[in-house]
Amino acid sequence: MAKKKLVVLSGAGISAESGLKTFRDSDGLWEGYDIHEVATPTAWKRNPALVLEFYNFRRRNVKDALPNQAHHILADLQEHFDVQIVTQNIDDLHERAGSKNVLHLHGEIFKMRSETNESLVYPIEGDIQIGDKADDGAQLRPHIVWFEEPVPMIENAIQLVKSADIFMVVGTSLVVYPAAGLVDYAPWQIPKFIVDKKIPYTSPLYNLTKIEKTATEGMPLLKELLLDIK
Repeated sequence: MAKKKLVVLSGAGISAESGLKTFRDSDGLWEGYDIHEVATPTAWKRNPALVLEFYNFRRRNVKDALPNQAHHILADLQEHFDVQIVTQNIDDLHERAGSKNVLHLHGEIFKMRSETNESLVYPIEGDIQIGDKADDGAQLRPHIVWFEEPVPMIENAIQLVKSADIFMVVGTSLVVYPAAGLVDYAPWQIPKFIVDKKIPYTSPLYNLTKIEKTATEGMPLLKELLLDIK
């Protein structure tokens, strides 16, 4: 018998418990950096060296972090479900925990690309420096979707959510669009779950179960609920 498709939307809350901070927890600052100075196309044009410094710093932070219990539970659920993760996070903690199908809406910290050609993407483990060039001769930049940029993977994510048998949201405040709008594409009749330490407001959703706990506290409870309906 085919496994039910479990589509998961994950956000910064799940990574926060691995020690990766989110700017929304710190008044618009990421480790002292103003997001408007480091995470917009305008910032890149104005001061690319500062933007690279910021993402090089974040890359080192991610490399030092470890997947937590919530990441591991999502990976374990692959035994029982066809798990498809749509994440707003740029880290690789889902993959390191063992999740096989992860769609990164906002890019990936361990990738870089040409600043002029989005299809020229390369792996990166260390730092990106001014003067590092892609094959087209353009400066390399982080493979990250910045504020004010379109989200190329959103259509793929919408199709995944539409095809879900079960839909779950974990660790996201549901305020960053277009990602937050994905909940509206889940089939109305399927079971839906939200796990977050502060449940965000959602327009009325049918068949919704709310677990107001952190990701690591709530995911063991949710796993039990899911195994009852598989």
